[in-house]
Amino acid sequence: MKNKLYNYYTIPFLLLATSLVLTTCSKKKESPQEVFISHDHKVALTAEQLKLAGLVSGKMELKKISGILRVNGRIDVPPQNIVSVSVPLGGYLKYTKLLPGMQVKKGEVIANMEDQQYIQLQQDFLMAKARLLFSTNEYHRQKELNQNKASSDKIFQQAESDYTTGKITVSALGEKLKLIGIDPETLNENLISKSIKIYAPINGYVSRVNVNIGKYTQPSEVLFELINPSDIHLALTIFEKDLSKLSIGQKVVAYTNNQPDQKHACEIILIGKDLSAERSTEVHCHFEDYDKNLIPGMYMNAEIELENTKAYVLPEDAIVRFQNKQYVFLEITNLEFELLEVQIGNTENGLTEIRSVDQLSEKKFVVQGAYNLLMKMKNKVDE
Repeated sequence: MKNKLYNYYTIPFLLLATSLVLTTCSKKKESPQEVFISHDHKVALTAEQLKLAGLVSGKMELKKISGILRVNGRIDVPPQNIVSVSVPLGGYLKYTKLLPGMQVKKGEVIANMEDQQYIQLQQDFLMAKARLLFSTNEYHRQKELNQNKASSDKIFQQAESDYTTGKITVSALGEKLKLIGIDPETLNENLISKSIKIYAPINGYVSRVNVNIGKYTQPSEVLFELINPSDIHLALTIFEKDLSKLSIGQKVVAYTNNQPDQKHACEIILIGKDLSAERSTEVHCHFEDYDKNLIPGMYMNAEIELENTKAYVLPEDAIVRFQNKQYVFLEITNLEFELLEVQIGNTENGLTEIRSVDQLSEKKFVVQGAYNLLMKMKNKVDE
């Protein structure tokens, strides 16, 4: 009975043990087929795995490639198209109807200013003008008398000095009147006014209003800021590595995030000559057609058409994306590969530009089956 029980329990145990041994042996046989990955992003395959992965290696090619450089920037206005309006003599703001965004025309009255110094200036001018009339007559009279030896040279010289001083005073006061918009040629004692008018110097719109009715403004204080948008520019931020690809006259297509389908044709007119701390500079473009919906300060995207240039390229299949970066597999030996980060450029006809490849141009890379190799590598890491 004992022998029967012994056989009854022993046989399954022996079968289980045999199964474990066979499984262990099987795993040991398969272990050489596993992918080996080191911490430096290297991966090694067996000859059989290389065949199954369908890997093909090849070198970079130097070819002409054209493409599009995608950048961003903002709408800018040249300094000559921005006007800050102020009153050289200061004064109180008596009237204005301006609001930010309002359109104005050149020569239009945009404000009235009031101050007693305007009255004083007009008074000084008219009195100086009256004195000049007397000095002029006296000068001519003394000149004639001096020529006839009827008066001394000293008296004539004094009359000449008064005449010259009077002309200088009238001319200077006249220029001051012009500064506040008063024509000295038409001013007379019946037209003296305590207020002056401020006229729009350009066609455009109001971008800023800094004063309110009744406020006193200093001569250096800006009342309004006007912008003429007819010559707005697109200022693009270009990094140092892309500057060599640009030239004056190059075509640009710009669009906003809100309306990506509405394209605006531009042309490069100026390339900056200095670099910021971020190693970038500004490139200015001129819009071929003015669009009133484009407002200074608005952010825009742009695509710059690049000319054909020679560059080292690899097939698109050779480039894999991993952890938000671009990589290629560098062939170390026939069975060993290294995952190498690269910077890519333009893509054309299935070929992608690889940048900064001075030391890699003669190396071999996986040009077919790169994603298969990445998946094997990633699966092993996950295990």
